[in-house]
Amino acid sequence: MTPPVESTPDPPPQGAFVAEGVTVRFGGLVALDDVGVRVEPGQVHGVIGPNGAGKTTFFNVCCGFVSPDSGSLTWEGAQLKNLRAHDLAGLGIARTLQGVGLFAGMSTLENVMTGAAVRSTSGFASAAFGLPRGRRDENALRDRAMQALSDLGAAHLAPRYPGMLPYPDQKKVALARALVAEPRLLLLDEPAAGLSEGEMDELGELVTRLTDRMSVLLVEHHMDLVMRICDTITVLDFGQVIARGTPAEIRDDPLVIAAYLGADVTGGSEIDTASLTVSTPAATSTKEG
Repeated sequence: MTPPVESTPDPPPQGAFVAEGVTVRFGGLVALDDVGVRVEPGQVHGVIGPNGAGKTTFFNVCCGFVSPDSGSLTWEGAQLKNLRAHDLAGLGIARTLQGVGLFAGMSTLENVMTGAAVRSTSGFASAAFGLPRGRRDENALRDRAMQALSDLGAAHLAPRYPGMLPYPDQKKVALARALVAEPRLLLLDEPAAGLSEGEMDELGELVTRLTDRMSVLLVEHHMDLVMRICDTITVLDFGQVIARGTPAEIRDDPLVIAAYLGADVTGGSEIDTASLTVSTPAATSTKEG
């Protein structure tokens, strides 16, 4: 008699980033409750939700700033245990934060070069003592950083210092610093904050182009941008996943609309489903959370 074959779950495909059962408690507050998100290779996955939904906490878990009480993170088939922020670059993951976090005493070019340090092949001694290998390595990093700035149309900013730049340009520099490491997964936290409509359009086109070489996890409040560039969206409310699907599915989901309105959607409010806002003064779709 042939023994039964035990079935095993299919492993995540190469390149997938998977969060499963992520729960985070701050004292008596449950910030995240059994949250699961799956970022497929070559896709833009958006995480949205109203104020206090848990988006920032989830992003911080993915970046290693917050350790979950339970749950797991898996990247390219390997479980990430005790993840810390300084581990990301070596894993092929880069991130940008709501605060640009640029070094005020370094030029734009030098700031971007710090993001390419993971590509450095020379040791500390070579760089510190100006040995030939260290100089060659620094020149290669400089070229890589200039190319990253050029790709964002920001090469002219290279000699300037962050304090001299308007906020949208600082955001470009922060993004160039993340991209220069050539990550396979890019984590973006509120990348459109402070941008004009035209600058937001440029950002959307850039993120879409990036998917030919990396996956993108995007936390964002601007619903028009999210609906335009994301392949899949996960919606959080009060720390729980209330919906996931394509932009079209999310746009028409009554639970999502109710979460953003803070009320029963059967009450007759006129809703702009393209951006998940209402045409009444009560709209609150751009809160922090």
